[in-house]
Amino acid sequence: MPGLYYEDFTVGHIFTHSLTRTVTEMDNMLFSNMTLNPQPLHIDRHFCETQTEWGQPLMNSLFTLGLMIGISVNDTTVGTTIGNLGMTDVRFPHPLFQGDSIHCTTEVVAKRESKSRPDAGIVEFEHKAFNQNDVLVASCRRQAFMKKKG
Repeated sequence: MPGLYYEDFTVGHIFTHSLTRTVTEMDNMLFSNMTLNPQPLHIDRHFCETQTEWGQPLMNSLFTLGLMIGISVNDTTVGTTIGNLGMTDVRFPHPLFQGDSIHCTTEVVAKRESKSRPDAGIVEFEHKAFNQNDVLVASCRRQAFMKKKG
């Protein structure tokens, strides 16, 4: 697996992820429907055009969060994470709209060895997602429980 192990992470390192994605109306509809979220802010264009300040549907924020973290996985944790321990400081400072293209960075902000498992450590990441105009649309801190080498 191409994921990094606990020892491979250096506090302060910033990954600029090469994967990018243009988000679509179908993404928004499918995610909102799969999560049983009937919020018209995501699924009703007429409502958004006539009754919101945005004038168009907003991408579901949990889709945005998942996409941001998903984009980071190839460069960081694929196959080497034991699991997520938590996410904090989740922010959506600017809307993400259908048709926007997202790109992301991840900074290693902290790491420590596990107190209960000698074969693992905890790495804290700060993920950031930007639209095609480099406007920050999402951020969060994520604590990942990571395998150590051999």
